[in-house]
Amino acid sequence: MQQSLAQLRKKAGAHDWGAAADLEDISGEVAIVGVGETAFTGASHRNNKAMALEAIEAALQDAEIPPDSVDGLMVSFGIAEQLNPQDYRDHFGTEQDIWFSDQGGAMIWAATCAHDAAMAIRAKQASVIVNVFAVDWASGRQQGSASPGDWHASESLKAALEMPFGWHPQPLYFATFMRRHMHEFGTTEEQLAAVPMTFRQHANSHPGAKLREKALSLEAYLDQPMIADPFRVADCCLISDGAGAFVMTSTEQARDRPKPPVVVAGVGRGMIEGAPYISQQKRLTATPQTFSAPWAYAMADITAKDLDVIGVYDCFSGTALMQIEDMGLCQKGAGGEFAARGNLHFKRTRSQGGIPCNTHGGLLAHAYVLGISHVIELVRQVRGEATNQVEGVEVAAYAGFTAEESSTLILRRDA
Repeated sequence: MQQSLAQLRKKAGAHDWGAAADLEDISGEVAIVGVGETAFTGASHRNNKAMALEAIEAALQDAEIPPDSVDGLMVSFGIAEQLNPQDYRDHFGTEQDIWFSDQGGAMIWAATCAHDAAMAIRAKQASVIVNVFAVDWASGRQQGSASPGDWHASESLKAALEMPFGWHPQPLYFATFMRRHMHEFGTTEEQLAAVPMTFRQHANSHPGAKLREKALSLEAYLDQPMIADPFRVADCCLISDGAGAFVMTSTEQARDRPKPPVVVAGVGRGMIEGAPYISQQKRLTATPQTFSAPWAYAMADITAKDLDVIGVYDCFSGTALMQIEDMGLCQKGAGGEFAARGNLHFKRTRSQGGIPCNTHGGLLAHAYVLGISHVIELVRQVRGEATNQVEGVEVAAYAGFTAEESSTLILRRDA
């Protein structure tokens, strides 16, 4: 029997290593009506704001909504320079008031933005809300400026208490966790390889993927150099330039759009103790999906068995593997065996015991735009227009991740 939100609230203090955020039930209130992306590349020297606006243009065109109808804008705070309402008005030549939030964009916020958008629509603060994210870390790396490691190094306590002991950058954190997973559960390198190999197969047939037509065999995987044991090159995310955006409205308003609305059925957010200092995590082989996924399932009134396709934040192969376990898609510790049986491939449907995952290639093979393209891919899956279309998609889930926090977004076809 699916747990209700009331039951989950009673259990909120029952864990000593994490908890779920107490999000209001917004199931069925908001829908995604348009999606858009730029090209995803290596160092392009494109401007973040220009890429964000290009993605918005594509999303508005997909939704067939004029720029002057947008009265809400959501971006990410502190990750990369993002645009603001005046940038939007200047670009599109409009003058409307725009409700603004910096609690959107990518990572966990690619999911939780839907909750905040629903609340803004409830309060009549906005009616057509764009969520957008852009990143130029490929260009930044080439120029010796911003990179994912630099972002973590800017946290003062991390710099003082973790970096002096070699706990930096990100590959070292998650390689340690994956090695512990192998110790506790017997996960093998060959099983871990199934994650990047499957995502690479998806990227091979996806026109927007950076690693398109670059197949990865088990032999080639095992021949790759170690980045941080047990992670090889293919276990680590790409570094990319690019942007993505999607448009949200009330579900009622969405039904007037030309394309079928993709309804937000549930949203969850989970947190762990000790954040953001990853070395202090109490359970190295678990993720906050342990808390966010049940909350989202309860809001959507589903279980993990009802999901047809998922998009999982795969900064590293092991991170994806552990989140799949923590979402209840297989037993804890069985993720390696589950992946090795081919269960993540887009042709392996739920009726066949699989759960297609990252059908565009994910962060490992499509592009590193921190998860917003995962949501865009799932919207296309629910609409039935994805390149690697999964058969019979009704319900999809996105798993967002920042290490200390996770989010879960449940999307479904409109009834």
